Amino acid sequence: MNKLTVLPNSYLTLNYRLTLPNGEDYINTFVDRPATVLMGSGQFAPCFEKVLLGLAVGEKKSAVLTPEESFGERKDELVQWTSLKALREGRDDDVEFNPGDVIEFNAPGGAQYAGVLQSIDDEGAWFDFNHPLAGRPVTFEAEIVAIL
Repeated sequence: MNKLTVLPNSYLTLNYRLTLPNGEDYINTFVDRPATVLMGSGQFAPCFEKVLLGLAVGEKKSAVLTPEESFGERKDELVQWTSLKALREGRDDDVEFNPGDVIEFNAPGGAQYAGVLQSIDDEGAWFDFNHPLAGRPVTFEAEIVAIL
């Protein structure tokens, strides 16, 4: 009998951890509860799915992913200034913005994107639209709990 393994279209439950170079966990489902993911649906980055392919229930695998393999290099052009008017558009008048906040914006066509507020003054704000892990290698560790 063939052992069930993760395929490009598998629906699976797994524990996973993303660890930064300093050993700090960025995400860790091992301490909380497993995640359920449909492979190939965009729920998981392709670089993580690639690590999972071929694993069987109970198997664990760990891989160090370079920035190029995972969230890309940091791009200076993704640090951008936004006017206070644009920032407040469509938001409650009393909303407060503080450096470090992740703020969502609406893009043309209904898409949404988010940036981390770097600084703000009476005229506008600087946002970093890079992924928080861009430019950093990460360790991805996963254990397959079930293949549904």
